[in-house]
Amino acid sequence: MLRPEIVAELREIVGIDGIIDKHEELRTYESDGLTSFRVVPTLVLLPTTTEQVQAIVRVCSRERIPFVPRGSGTGLSGGALPTPGGIVISVARMREILNVDLLNQRVVVQPGVINLWVTQRVAPGGYYYAPDPSSQQVCSIGGNVAENSGGAHCLKYGFTVNHVMGMKLVLPDGELVELGGPTFDTPGYDLTGIIVGSEGTLGIATEITLRIVRKAEAVQTALVAFEHTDGAGEAVSGIIAAGIVPAAVEMMDKLAISACEAATHAGFPLDAGAVLLVELDGPRTEVARQLAQVEEICRNAGATEYRLARSDEERLLMWKGRKAAFAAMGRISPNYIVQDGVIPRTALPELLREIQEMSERSGIRVANVFHAGDGNLHPLVLYDQRDEGAEHEAEKLAGAILRSCVTHGGSITGEHGVGVDKKEYMAFMFSEADMATHQLIRCAINPDNLCNPDKLYPTPRLCGEVPGHYHAHPLETAGLAERF
Repeated sequence: MLRPEIVAELREIVGIDGIIDKHEELRTYESDGLTSFRVVPTLVLLPTTTEQVQAIVRVCSRERIPFVPRGSGTGLSGGALPTPGGIVISVARMREILNVDLLNQRVVVQPGVINLWVTQRVAPGGYYYAPDPSSQQVCSIGGNVAENSGGAHCLKYGFTVNHVMGMKLVLPDGELVELGGPTFDTPGYDLTGIIVGSEGTLGIATEITLRIVRKAEAVQTALVAFEHTDGAGEAVSGIIAAGIVPAAVEMMDKLAISACEAATHAGFPLDAGAVLLVELDGPRTEVARQLAQVEEICRNAGATEYRLARSDEERLLMWKGRKAAFAAMGRISPNYIVQDGVIPRTALPELLREIQEMSERSGIRVANVFHAGDGNLHPLVLYDQRDEGAEHEAEKLAGAILRSCVTHGGSITGEHGVGVDKKEYMAFMFSEADMATHQLIRCAINPDNLCNPDKLYPTPRLCGEVPGHYHAHPLETAGLAERF
């Protein structure tokens, strides 16, 4: 419990309507989109300005109060999970687009601005904001910065880090610094690149300068059906090998197709074993030429159907079906775990076969939805928590899938982040020396570990502590390392 005088001081900073202290209201903030981890915070503060964020953080630093930055709370790794005895600093009310500079292709926003709002604001001028997570209608730019979010179009246009030019950042002691600038490649260390993807462990961004891009002359989207994911994976590799860089290449398997079609009626073929959404953009003549190549490659890989969107409305409906995938799983399963691993594109068919074998051996269904172009998988492990032991078995399978991703030369996460959900898996991917080097950055910027503590890394050392060993990987200690 915080002392009454501390609560009064914080209330004075944000005003009576900027503080939440009633238990039933605090429960709204007990988790992010990953609801299997829950902690009720002591307080939630809702600042509206950089100065208020600074003042709150200074109090936390002085009183040694742990604090967790939070945007829209749509994250899927527990990155915004409150800390016991700590407070949540929600930037949800910091929702202003502060400056739009179309001539220089940049926009300055507060962290609570919703991703899609940026595109809506600049679209009349012929621009858009490229990183487009499936949750772009509700996720905030601040959260995107914390997790280095991607989306369907990151294959061609890159992740959030490729579109953040600079920011104002409140450090864990309350000091305000400005990183980056109005242009890319500012002199010195790339501190902006360190902050993007640091999952809120190094400070709170209160103003963010984003790069926007010009709309392409032509955009064409094709839906391609295959009997099996092997053919779809072969087509993806063939497209990239041909030197074509699509704006997006998305894949769904049969189970995902059936759920998405039931939810959105997007016209996905229910008899297909897999579908690809391939989107090309650029000069009209180049798109037409590449589109012909893509169709040939897909048909050579065994495509059973090739359908080109005939209008913007049909194209948007196709994307609506794909982006509704996570929510649509509720139609076929009461509970599911969203996994987020990365593999080389060439390993896609083999890993999908492994996932199918794991699923059959465990008796647990897995629906696959992913950004096939850059090998970012989102296996959805389906279960019913009312069945005794079902959640444990689902977690076991999800962990085995991650292990396979790393074994194939990939990563434990592509865009959802590590948070609390995957922090123990870091020891499977990185050596002790690797993580010790990472901790040097944390200790330089967040030495007291008050800013979003206990996230991202397994049991971080205290700054200045004599190097020792991280805890063993949980798959080993829990006896879960066996392959399915």
